[in-house]
Amino acid sequence: MAEVGGGPIQETGVAALDGKVYVVGGFDETLQIGALVQVYDPANDSWTQAAPLPMDVHHANVIAANGLLYVLGAMQLSGFSFVAVGDCFVYTPGTDSWSSLAPIPSGSERGSAAMGLLGDRIVLAGGLRGDAVADVIAYNIETDTWETGLPPLPTPTDHLVGANVGDVLFAIGGRNGGIGSIKDTVVSLSLGGSEWQERAAMPTARGGAAAAVVQGKIVVVGGEGNAAASNGVFPQTEVYDPALDVWSPLSDMPAPRHGMGAAGIGNVLYVPGGATKQGFGATATSERYQFQ
Repeated sequence: MAEVGGGPIQETGVAALDGKVYVVGGFDETLQIGALVQVYDPANDSWTQAAPLPMDVHHANVIAANGLLYVLGAMQLSGFSFVAVGDCFVYTPGTDSWSSLAPIPSGSERGSAAMGLLGDRIVLAGGLRGDAVADVIAYNIETDTWETGLPPLPTPTDHLVGANVGDVLFAIGGRNGGIGSIKDTVVSLSLGGSEWQERAAMPTARGGAAAAVVQGKIVVVGGEGNAAASNGVFPQTEVYDPALDVWSPLSDMPAPRHGMGAAGIGNVLYVPGGATKQGFGATATSERYQFQ
């Protein structure tokens, strides 16, 4: 898989849309954040750029739905601090343009949240707002409105991954209290559900991983907080079968990374960019894993 066209990038938002992989924002190798939107086309193994996001962001909450790309909150920089912002945008591929959406309600902003689509709502669970948070909010695609007060996560968690399989959203791993406070927790929320349900724990506790759905299963790769590795990064690839509530190991990443997203298209998992060492260490390396 070709390296990211714009160069090294980490702490991005990633989603698959119309058979392509979109990479939004992030830190480059000089620790500058940006608004670039980079697009990978598997058909010709090449990168192009879409219209940039209207603002520089990192740890953006990105998801594709109904043929559009949504950015619902993110983080910016204030000195050396990460600051959650509630700005929201939607990208239309046909016109290569961004439009503003209703912002996240004040006090509910976050970056690095778990995301999933339940019915006509995009759900954001947990994330980072100064510290890890447990609250859950939802954006209604049809009405351009926000709903707060959904069932909270069992514990505050940031740098977790999320994915929905059918009408069930899964929130996986993450941390609370720093890079070393990693979690193996897996919980799920059904459409219309009133509380999160505990599922089989992920074999490898980690935060800052990437995840995507391939063939109805959730694949989790990489992450940071690995005390057993000199670079602090996990190489593990593990796949969760929600129908059986079972985890299985896959082959390790050739280039272990954290701080990236992942996208599933057909029977292939795409993992662009990330960082090769705990904290900052952006790379343009991109890899794919093909399932049978």
